[in-house]
Amino acid sequence: MVTSLNPSTSANRIFHLRVELLYVEPLVWRRLWVPETVKLKKLDRIIQESMGWTNSHLHAFNIEGKRYGSQEQDDWGMDPNLLDEKRYAIRDVLGGVGFECSYVYDFGDDWMHRIIVERIEDATALNNWAMCVAGENACPPEDVGGPPGYEMFRESIADKSHPEYADYWTWNGGPFEPAAFDMNLANKRIKKLR
Repeated sequence: MVTSLNPSTSANRIFHLRVELLYVEPLVWRRLWVPETVKLKKLDRIIQESMGWTNSHLHAFNIEGKRYGSQEQDDWGMDPNLLDEKRYAIRDVLGGVGFECSYVYDFGDDWMHRIIVERIEDATALNNWAMCVAGENACPPEDVGGPPGYEMFRESIADKSHPEYADYWTWNGGPFEPAAFDMNLANKRIKKLR
């Protein structure tokens, strides 16, 4: 008999996190369950997989006035105060229920995300790994130009008479549905991180 679905995880608590992509319409959000032992480096990957990002750009967490990120990616030493995300578990840096912080992905497009701790509960055999349990709307395509570029992309690809419709259609590889979100696909992507 299997007693745990993921015996390698030793978390006692699970953080329920709401991740919202700011400055885009319609609002793109995900609800994630994440074990308290998960390091920020892995939280970055969980967020990216749940949203649909491709991990093609730099990122950072901004938590209570401190920046956490990948020191390997800081090749130019531009941020001497950057804390190594591999060293901090979410239980060490995320406060209790109602705590908020931010996460930015792609320093060129500046995709700003708000992370809210909605709930903290005891781990069980049914929740003791990272998973996406809810969400709405499609993540913008990579390299679309941040929120302003995404707005232009959405308007153009939705209107066949728009002068840039064909260019965006080709660039995107076909149609784009802003309201699309597949939670099962998000979880398949997250599962590959285990």
